[in-house]
Amino acid sequence: MSEKTFDINLSCEDRPGIVSAVTTELAALGANIAESNQFWDRQTNRFFMRISFTTPDGVERDAIARALEPAIARFDMKTALANRSRRPKIIIMISKFDHALLHLLYQIRVGWLDAEVVAIVSNHEDSRRTAEAEDIPYHHWPVTRENKAEQEERLLALVKETGADLVVLARYMQVLSNELSNRLFGKIINIHHSFLPSFKGAKPYHQAHERGVKLIGATAHYVTPDLDEGPIIEQETERVTHAMSAEDFVAAGRDIESRVLARAVKLHLESRVMLNGHKTVVFAKG
Repeated sequence: MSEKTFDINLSCEDRPGIVSAVTTELAALGANIAESNQFWDRQTNRFFMRISFTTPDGVERDAIARALEPAIARFDMKTALANRSRRPKIIIMISKFDHALLHLLYQIRVGWLDAEVVAIVSNHEDSRRTAEAEDIPYHHWPVTRENKAEQEERLLALVKETGADLVVLARYMQVLSNELSNRLFGKIINIHHSFLPSFKGAKPYHQAHERGVKLIGATAHYVTPDLDEGPIIEQETERVTHAMSAEDFVAAGRDIESRVLARAVKLHLESRVMLNGHKTVVFAKG
């Protein structure tokens, strides 16, 4: 007997009977629940749930979807059903700084992050040797004001051609258009530094150092037309001191950015992130 693992995410208006309706149908299929998480947002009266379960041999995705149709219709659910037996595909976009890219590739190599990188896209040539060493197709697409729309169409075509489930901006230093951000909403993740107060423009870590910042950090979020203001998936901060140089700030920032982005990608690929308006519900392990 071979088992397959599936994740189902669901959200709907909260009322009694939701959990019972879903789990009863799964039990009828012979499914075994491995993990279950739920959250009731009292402000909006929305109910969110993630169930990870295994099915016996012969029970495929279509059969699960059909079995759940009555419950979905009854509670007017929004659902997403993912087959965990299928390795998700990602496209990584990068400019010159490669720390986040290298960390992602390492975590995939050691098995902590289960993903296949189907392409690396960059507006620079700097990471081509890394891509070649990993046997990953490398696409060098310089971006100018004149060709920006054309390059974004190429990206959309690449997503379709490769069947990519997620686009990861691993320090890709180009602002995406509103159109592209909307078309890939929920399927594209960005990483950026987080300071209080906020520092924009060139050398943000040096600006933070000049202002005597005591905490630096990073934020991973879904991309929206509002720059760096999309629904947040993961964050981390680290204390810094007056004794540290600006270069020490930069080094600490590279480490934090790499860790936070990798965790956000893992959470997304494991179906642990659900959108709740401008916020997210994150069902992290443990």
